[in-house]
Amino acid sequence: MNLLQARRHLDQANTAYAQSAPIKSSVYKLDLVADMVRNMKVSSAMLQLQFCKKKVASDMYAVLKAAVSNAENNFGLDIDRLYISEILVNKGFFLRRFRPKARGRAGKIMKPFSKIAIFVTARS
Repeated sequence: MNLLQARRHLDQANTAYAQSAPIKSSVYKLDLVADMVRNMKVSSAMLQLQFCKKKVASDMYAVLKAAVSNAENNFGLDIDRLYISEILVNKGFFLRRFRPKARGRAGKIMKPFSKIAIFVTARS
């Protein structure tokens, strides 16, 4: 599911989201951290991300903090009732680099980028 399809959640009055700039990491690495906090309350998810040892956890924490801020300031939602309804991790672009190999050949190096969208919803 891409971000355009997932914006149908925004039709609900109690949903806010935040989206990241491209992050220098693969989708697989981001998805490991996203699975850890999916469908959790925002307060416990922030604690999990603060003390997670993975490098991408700090990027995901920043996006979650932005989503909570959007929910509070733009929609007037109560922070204590928020939970993560959906986390989308999508492919971005690849930086293509080459490494010299034997006999004048070149080997490809693909450096992946990814993006995150976090949707938070207030439980009633």
